[in-house]
Amino acid sequence: MDVYWLEQSEADVPAADDWLSESEAVQLSSFRFAKRRADWRLGRWTAKCAVAASLKLADTHRPLKKIKISAASTGQPEVTLVESAERVTISISHRNGIAICAVAVGSVKLGCDLEVIEPRSDAFIADYFTAEEGELIAQTSGEKRTLLVSLLWSAKESALKALHVGLRADTRSVGVNPVDSHGHWVAETSARATDSGSAPELSNVSSTYWHRLQVHCADGGDFRGWWQRTGNILRTVVASPSPDLPIELRIPSETGIIPLIP
Repeated sequence: MDVYWLEQSEADVPAADDWLSESEAVQLSSFRFAKRRADWRLGRWTAKCAVAASLKLADTHRPLKKIKISAASTGQPEVTLVESAERVTISISHRNGIAICAVAVGSVKLGCDLEVIEPRSDAFIADYFTAEEGELIAQTSGEKRTLLVSLLWSAKESALKALHVGLRADTRSVGVNPVDSHGHWVAETSARATDSGSAPELSNVSSTYWHRLQVHCADGGDFRGWWQRTGNILRTVVASPSPDLPIELRIPSETGIIPLIP
């Protein structure tokens, strides 16, 4: 299954609001605080552009007004295409003035997350991670530990979005197993290395490539997905059916909205 993704920053968002629908403009005006307005505009702009690019719509702002994004009863974003019966599924995440949107054509289970790779406390790990994940983390230290914890957390957020429950659910209801820089499942590598005392290998991960991950849900369901890092930014995408390698989208500043196929 094809999954597209687009990343934008606050600097990419136009100053004018002519790309918002009337209902979206009303919603924007209801926000009291500047940061809330900025985050909301960034998320909506990124999502609308991602939908337009994945569907190869015209390269102006006019079609964006006809892409309406609203919150479902579960809180997840829903897309309504005016004058089109086509259905798309999206997931949005933003952090520190950057937003990512994942898009899949049709009605599927889809979640994405954007995280800053940063240290988290032992108390955080004890509260939010499964016993198996805790064992993996205990075998790492330093920068590798920080990356592993951020990766597991991001994949959990993506999976809980795909399940339409978000952080209302117990984060331990989903268990994550990523792939290391050698293409091995980290949990399997860890199990083989227990006697030797070796830690899971996640160092020197290339920012050029997406790496696989899998998520097991307490209800017996399963997600497959991908993760990627660039500097201190980490991205995860999960979906069901199983997604192919995520396809990046871009918006050239002068030529409009077009897809970039790797």
